[in-house]
Amino acid sequence: MNDQRREPGQASGQASGQMSGQISLADIAAEAGVSVSTVSRIANGDLGRASAATVAKVQKLIAERGYRPNPIGRSLRGGDSRLVAMLAPNLDNPAMAAIAASTEAALRAAGYVMILCDTHDRPDLQDEYLRAMRSRFAEGFIVVSAVASPELEASLDRREPIVFVNRRNPYGGGPFIGIDNRQAGADAADHLLACGVRAPAVIHPADLSSTIRERVEGFLDRLEERRPGLTVRRCDGPGGNHLDCGYAAAKRLTADGGWPDGILCPSDLMAYGLFRAAGEQGVRIPDDCRPVGIDDNDLNDWIAPWLSSVKIPYQLFGDAVVASLRDLRGGNSVGEVLLPHRLVRRQSDPTTVLTGYSPASPPRSGPAAG
Repeated sequence: MNDQRREPGQASGQASGQMSGQISLADIAAEAGVSVSTVSRIANGDLGRASAATVAKVQKLIAERGYRPNPIGRSLRGGDSRLVAMLAPNLDNPAMAAIAASTEAALRAAGYVMILCDTHDRPDLQDEYLRAMRSRFAEGFIVVSAVASPELEASLDRREPIVFVNRRNPYGGGPFIGIDNRQAGADAADHLLACGVRAPAVIHPADLSSTIRERVEGFLDRLEERRPGLTVRRCDGPGGNHLDCGYAAAKRLTADGGWPDGILCPSDLMAYGLFRAAGEQGVRIPDDCRPVGIDDNDLNDWIAPWLSSVKIPYQLFGDAVVASLRDLRGGNSVGEVLLPHRLVRRQSDPTTVLTGYSPASPPRSGPAAG
């Protein structure tokens, strides 16, 4: 008598075959005159427990009938769903889109499917997606610009495979993919000084993420190192949208003290906001005020020839993320990977020397952040 037990997540053979139009294990087993478990083992590559004649017969029927193993059933049995969840905020931000595109391509090449969730920088949504993706048997999590949240902390306590991107683990340690943000800020300061800027300033969001804070601190520290005692004006803008934030911060900065001759915008979107504020006041960019950004997203070549920017190699993030996930799942210790950045000058820039890391510089690995 044939074994009619079903794969987990699979309906009965006759119902599945007749209602969905898809061939089932039970259909193959009935035609081959063997048990469902025998067909399941052969379909999943376990060929040593059946005779050569049975293997050949079942494989022939599988090919002729177009049977495909049920991925849900396979994942329930073997813990191998091939699903990876990426949680990222503000997907309308070109930087987030670039990270997602690079990671999806690398995961797809490695045989995984990526599910993308927009957390909107909200701890409650981050937790909601962590729970939802776990219930769907995600094999790993990629958390871009993580925020502290109860479920994230619990996931880390359970040692679930989580790779942090762009912002480090808010609880310390763990794998991280990003750049040396302090050095990026320092390179931006070097660039403005090379352009002859004498009265620099910096704008940033009022709610400083660790990434933005590091960029601003690197900028200020380098200016103090090279020009001790130099006054650097600083102003923040409200809200999480960097376009609005850059616009508001620029207007606040210049309301009393006028426009600086050079300014750090710790994201390109903030520089776009500043550009609009300058245009409304008749300030010529970059002639009257020279901004430098950090991101160098692909839009700059089309709409921002006035903006020099520290280029973050988002196209390299995906491979680094996949490598870290593999190490985590293999039980290996994983630290941080700092990818190479460089300053990209636009044609309007008077300098001729590039600062920062060259494109050929290898990624730098170090111990996990504390």
